[in-house]
Amino acid sequence: MYNNDPIGAAVLDYLAGEENAEITVESNLAEDDYIPVHYLFRNFEEMPEMEQYALKACKGKVLDVGAGAGCHALVLQESGFEVTALDVSAGAVEAMQKQGVQQVVHKSLFDMQGQYDTLLMLMNGVGIAGDLQGLDLLLEHARNLLKAGGQILLESSDILYMFEEEDGSVVLDLNAGYYGEVKYNMKYKDQESGWFNWLFIDPAILEDYAAKHSLSFEVMYEGDAGNYLAKLTKEKS
Repeated sequence: MYNNDPIGAAVLDYLAGEENAEITVESNLAEDDYIPVHYLFRNFEEMPEMEQYALKACKGKVLDVGAGAGCHALVLQESGFEVTALDVSAGAVEAMQKQGVQQVVHKSLFDMQGQYDTLLMLMNGVGIAGDLQGLDLLLEHARNLLKAGGQILLESSDILYMFEEEDGSVVLDLNAGYYGEVKYNMKYKDQESGWFNWLFIDPAILEDYAAKHSLSFEVMYEGDAGNYLAKLTKEKS
């Protein structure tokens, strides 16, 4: 068993037959939430429309960032893509290998090298930036991983609605930094991630940061709860 790896432990338990496993998600913003582990194993038909749209928009050599249990990587692999599934969870990496994902890497995105046509960051994958300063570092490194004309397909959310009062007004603590910077802790059985920073970025600010890194910006799909799919493209040389 791996230490401090609640997602990895949970997905391995699910593969071993524990179908009702769920991960507890604590945050500094809302009540505890729960992720049913079976959701991490959804097939294409079970995926939200936004994810289906993103998978159809992939091109060329794909890096699936934060691949989790590998559901997106498996869809791409079965569709004939050369896809590398990347995750920092040792248990998730083992689970993907058990399911037949052919190229699995146990690393942080910041430790990756190589050139890709598509960087895929679903399930608010850009959250790994942690905060706005981290977003600069993330986009700088991600751009270096892209071939000319390559794209980052990322999902995020504008969570301003979570600060709305009943009368529709918004109350923000202006001393607390950007409202999309959230802290999380994940638990599963005796496994606990420890508190970590996670970023939700509204599209207007993301567009500004993309421009700073010479990436064109387009919102490809908008969901019902402030969530959206964006495409950031590196210019062709």
